[in-house]
Amino acid sequence: MIHPKIVVVEDEKNIVRVLTYNLEREGYQVSVARDGEEALEKIRRQMPDLVILDLMLPKVDGLEVCRQLRADSRTARLPIVMLTAKTQEADRVVGLELGADDYIAKPFSPRELVARVKAVLRRASHTELPPVWRCGLLSVDWGRRVVKIKQRTVTLTPKEFELLKALVEANGRVLSRDTLLERVWGYDQAVEIQSRTVDLHVSQLRQKLGPEGKRVLTATGAGYRFQMPDEE
Repeated sequence: MIHPKIVVVEDEKNIVRVLTYNLEREGYQVSVARDGEEALEKIRRQMPDLVILDLMLPKVDGLEVCRQLRADSRTARLPIVMLTAKTQEADRVVGLELGADDYIAKPFSPRELVARVKAVLRRASHTELPPVWRCGLLSVDWGRRVVKIKQRTVTLTPKEFELLKALVEANGRVLSRDTLLERVWGYDQAVEIQSRTVDLHVSQLRQKLGPEGKRVLTATGAGYRFQMPDEE
């Protein structure tokens, strides 16, 4: 099983230790950034499944980090849990208006924080799709496994269909090759030949989707994402 990756953005060593210990105990892969500049670089390079973001940071503050992540199409839907000593309602409102998915004030209960992280990840990974989903010229009947471009039926292999579904369910978020290998092929860990399998299937899926194939975007060095209608 591939465990979700979390980037903790926090400059207080004691809090970093508490967060890292409790999250790793739950099976999450944790990496740490100690200022806003490092956070932006690390998040864009690693493309984690979730970010825990302190607001009071050196160099670039947490609100600006959140603002830049939401302005970048690759990270626009990345789940963000804000963590800060600020407890005033105005700060909470600003963070949520910038696109944070949740907000936890210090001091916090590690147990509560882990529960919040699980809830945010659960919401992010289980997008409810309508029985018949439409996007541009593309329509998909998920139950009947019928894919059409305009009125023309497109024949996808089972893996191509599951790949399309995984990308659409991600709702615009980047999925790494590891994640796709787990969700579509059931592999626990990527190796070079398996990663090439993902790339080959993505290429075939793009070709079969014709004009809508351009929606399957490559996030260089990170994976793939599906461009949703609201991004146009």
